[in-house]
Amino acid sequence: MAETVTMPKLGFDMAEGTLVRWIKSEGEIVNKGDPLAEIETDKATVEVESAFSGVIHRRLVEEGTVVPVGLPIAIIASSGEQLVDEAAVMNISSSEAKTDVQKKDTEIVEQTESVQLPATLEIIKASPLAKRIAREFSISLDEITGSGPGGRIVKRDVENAVEDINNRKVQSFSTGKEEKGSISSVLPTEFWQIDSAETKDEHIPLSRLRAAIARRMVEAKQAPHFYITREFDMAGLMKLRKELNDFLPEEDRLSVNDFIVKATALTLRQFPGLNASYSETEIIQHGDVNIGVAVALDSGLMTVVCRKADIKPLRRISTEIREMAARARAGKVKPEDIEGSTFSISNLGMYDVENFAAIINPPETAILAVSSIRQVPVVVDGSLAVGSRMKATLSADHRVTDGAEAAIFLQKLAIYLEKPASLML
Repeated sequence: MAETVTMPKLGFDMAEGTLVRWIKSEGEIVNKGDPLAEIETDKATVEVESAFSGVIHRRLVEEGTVVPVGLPIAIIASSGEQLVDEAAVMNISSSEAKTDVQKKDTEIVEQTESVQLPATLEIIKASPLAKRIAREFSISLDEITGSGPGGRIVKRDVENAVEDINNRKVQSFSTGKEEKGSISSVLPTEFWQIDSAETKDEHIPLSRLRAAIARRMVEAKQAPHFYITREFDMAGLMKLRKELNDFLPEEDRLSVNDFIVKATALTLRQFPGLNASYSETEIIQHGDVNIGVAVALDSGLMTVVCRKADIKPLRRISTEIREMAARARAGKVKPEDIEGSTFSISNLGMYDVENFAAIINPPETAILAVSSIRQVPVVVDGSLAVGSRMKATLSADHRVTDGAEAAIFLQKLAIYLEKPASLML
């Protein structure tokens, strides 16, 4: 029996996705769990796995197409199966899809013809690399003629357009023939372009990730935030970390953030009110402690999720976060890497930050902003000494919790961070 593959909903606020690349070709055998295509969402590029086994009978959309959640993207049939009415297969699937996006009827005129998608899906044909280069140079794809198959815009087309624009700029700055021996005949052309170039505004189109961040941050700031900061003595943790890393290969060494994730997860087990989500009708206290860890990318921030961090050993936490961060930076995250966090941590300690406050990641209740560990003068038993101190600020949603609970949470967190042997039990 033929099955229709639809654009999956990979996040609670996902409305559409871009089919970046097909991994399987028409006529190719596919097994359940095999990757079918790469889908770019607001958050990341992920591989979509097949929920069925069979043969790719028809790919319904081309690479680069923006597809609303729930609309068909491919048909998988049994080996040797002949589909008499593809439209019927697609209509059944579309009617079953749970989506808020209004669907338009899809009609197959002939079995050999391509499926006609809604007009809203018509976009300029361009490779992902060509699109990225065009964004970097603020070039509209409308102005470029594609030389690839079917008029598709490829890398060389954008590079040629960039070269043409640069040539026109050089010509516009030309002031005519220079006198022999003059300064302008000796200095490079770029010297005379500096002042004019510096006065130009640069218009950078929003990437899908940056647009999603902007939208979610505006949404997040609707929550009534409050902030509490505490300083932690990190000398014991730094000593324990060094001792443990002496027994580990360099690629498996534990980071300070690994300890903080573990300590935070253990503390959250005692504070279900902070391991919670808010909605207009209820507050959900989550049974699992899933820690979201912010990862810096060239295009913005992405949060990867360490699930059930309270019951995992430090080395497993470290390995999982390191692998997910690598996939995020390579644009190869899995859906489960970025969904389902119940509490988030943003760590800027590597940037020599004394203190900062983070914005809550909705629908979570709180986020912990971790700063750098600094060598500072401290008073110990009445004497001046050098101590290792770290500040962390908890941002919390006042609709769900209050200042007293947040302050006690930081007190309990200090026990794990300042007596790190407890993390090994």
